[in-house]
Amino acid sequence: MPSRNRAVIPEAQEALNRFKFEVANEIGVPLKQGYNGDLTSKQNGSVGGYMVKKMIQDYEQRMAGK
Repeated sequence: MPSRNRAVIPEAQEALNRFKFEVANEIGVPLKQGYNGDLTSKQNGSVGGYMVKKMIQDYEQRMAGK
C-alpha cells in the first residue's frame, strides 16, 4: 500500500525531511535515512509532536510581528 503521508506542497518535501532530522537530533532520537522500525512509537511520536510544537511557535511569532 502506498504511503498517504505526503506534503500538501510537493516542493516542500525536502525541507520537511531536513526539519524532521533536525528535530530528531535536537531531542536525541537516532533517526536515520530509510528504515526506522527499530525506534519505539514514543520516539517517533516525539519527533512529530516536537515538529508541530516548533511550527506553532514559529507561526505565533510571525503573527505577533516578530
